Amino acid sequence: MRPEIYALGAAKRIEGPLLFLKRTVKAGLNEAVEIDDGQGQTRLGYIAALDEDTITIEVMESTRGLALADARVRFHGEPLHFAVGPDILGRVFNGTGRVIDGGPVISATRHFRIDGLPINPAARTMPTDFIETGIATIDLMNSLVRGQKLPLFSGSGLPHDRLAIQIARQARLRDSAAGEFAIVFAAIGVPYDTAERFRSAMEDSGALEHTVLFLNLASDSSTQRLLCPRYALTAAEYLAYEEGKHVLVVMTDMTNYCEALREVSSSHGVVPSRKGFPGYMYSDLATLYERAGSIKGIEGSLTQLPILTMPSDDITHPIPDLTGYITEGQIVIDRELDRAGIYPPVSVLPSLSRLMKDGTGAGMTHPDHPALANQLYASYARAVHVRVLASVVGREGLSDIDQQFLDFGTRFEQDLVHQHAARTLEQSMEIGWQLLRKLPRSELHRLNDEQIAQHVESAETA
Repeated sequence: MRPEIYALGAAKRIEGPLLFLKRTVKAGLNEAVEIDDGQGQTRLGYIAALDEDTITIEVMESTRGLALADARVRFHGEPLHFAVGPDILGRVFNGTGRVIDGGPVISATRHFRIDGLPINPAARTMPTDFIETGIATIDLMNSLVRGQKLPLFSGSGLPHDRLAIQIARQARLRDSAAGEFAIVFAAIGVPYDTAERFRSAMEDSGALEHTVLFLNLASDSSTQRLLCPRYALTAAEYLAYEEGKHVLVVMTDMTNYCEALREVSSSHGVVPSRKGFPGYMYSDLATLYERAGSIKGIEGSLTQLPILTMPSDDITHPIPDLTGYITEGQIVIDRELDRAGIYPPVSVLPSLSRLMKDGTGAGMTHPDHPALANQLYASYARAVHVRVLASVVGREGLSDIDQQFLDFGTRFEQDLVHQHAARTLEQSMEIGWQLLRKLPRSELHRLNDEQIAQHVESAETA
């Protein structure tokens, strides 16, 4: 690292979160800087753009009160780093990695760049091994596996915050010998009361002991919003790849992140693309999502569960659309189920976990788990189709079998989707078998004769 360099009187203008300097020193992109306003306040930033004459700095705090004549900029000579150590568990940070829980500073043993560790793609291993979230529609129907990135698509006003807290409190490894489990929870651009609800929920449940909490408030600058997930993922990489823990990263709300990206890119003068978002949003999101995974020879793993709200519930909006291209499936929250009083209102049919087959079945969850999930999916899909038919011809116009599927759809939502407390996978599977016992045996096309005899017919005779 080169010696720190100072620039005084080089500030030319301020536009929102951007500070423009005359290029009087040698500096590089993404280099960390500190801005002293001459009044005793120091602001952190980094170099976002360079040309022959100008250095553009993104300031991570408000630029209000920053006078050009008094601004003194100190160049660190390296990118932004996060000081980490074993005692980050149980701590609360803001969006720029500063402790805000009133406790002592972190006893740092390592300093990592916040833009991620360089990982050889050939060193990655296929995500496997089941993570139990306690949510039946995820564990049974769209299973999450270690090393996967599985986003949750929600909408404004839906209970995704409540679901995020619940997953963070309940998620666990089923095999106690598999290693230690940890949670990194990043709240991005949330109101103060929501941030406090996240904090108190984790403290009251005792989950904060194995959790690292990052809180970025809606009142914080947009540049901080862009850095919050990067600091959170840096902490997760340290815990996973240095401490050997299996880390689940919950990030909410990624829509706030993308809105901040649009705001900052606009201030840079970037030509907008779809709906005003920058054309590089795909690659920017990929720099976050692709930090999930597991590496050969390293015990730990990093799993991501990013949560985003779809503007106007539009799943084709650029944010969920691009997210779906990068990640391995999606969990969709449904407004109609929420209005019907179903919690969690997870819509099974548009939801998908592309890596479920690699983390379920014999030797991982239960030999009959995949077949049961497929049969429940097929039966519920037919029930939804029959509902549309019943809305035209009425229930009386349906055949006896169609009426049974109509009843199955209602019981599926009330008994399996809706839940008041956490369930183990075995409890969720038993509810699934109970639902299938109400259907004709001739309609269970996704189960073999042995499975029907063991789980359907034997239970009825008992």
